[in-house]
Amino acid sequence: MFVKIVNALSVWAIPLMIVGFVGYGLVKKVKVYECFTEGAKEGFNTAVRIIPFLVAILCAIGVFRASGAMAMLTKVLSPITNLVGMPGEVLPMALMRPLSGSGARGVMTELVATHGPQSLIGRMAAIMNGSTDTTFYVLAVYFGSVQIRKTRHALPAGLLADLAGLLAAAWVTRLFFG
Repeated sequence: MFVKIVNALSVWAIPLMIVGFVGYGLVKKVKVYECFTEGAKEGFNTAVRIIPFLVAILCAIGVFRASGAMAMLTKVLSPITNLVGMPGEVLPMALMRPLSGSGARGVMTELVATHGPQSLIGRMAAIMNGSTDTTFYVLAVYFGSVQIRKTRHALPAGLLADLAGLLAAAWVTRLFFG
C-alpha cells in the first residue's frame, strides 16, 4: 500500500509543483510568464559565461585519459587502494568522479559491462557514483558563472568531501556485498 502511494505521488509531484508555483504567483499578483522568461534569459547568459570553463575541463579529461596517464596512475596507486579495500579497477572511477559526471558514468558503465552489475567492482563503482560529486565541474560552473577567480577553501573542502565519500563507498560496499 505504501509503495502504491509513493508511486502515485512521484507521478504527480512535478506537475503539482508547477501548478502550485504558478497558482501561488497568480494569487500574489506576480506576472508569472514575464518572470519566467526573465529567469530563462539570465540562465542563458550564465550558460554562455561558463562555456569556456566547461570546454577546458572536458579537454583536460580527454587528454588525461587518451594519454594513458589514467592507466599509469591506476597501476601506481592500486597497492594503496587495496589497503583501504578498494580494488584497483575502481580507481579510474574514483579519479574521474570529481572531474566529470559523464566521464565517471562512462567509466562506471565500462566497469559494470566488464565485471557485471552484481560484482563487487560494479557495485562499488555505482555506490561511488552516488556518494561523491563532480567537484571541479561544480567549481567551474558556479565560480565561473559569477566570475570568482580565487576559490579559497572550496577546492580542498570539496576534494576532502569526495575522499570521504569514496572511502565510505568502499567500506559500505565491502560491508554489504563483500
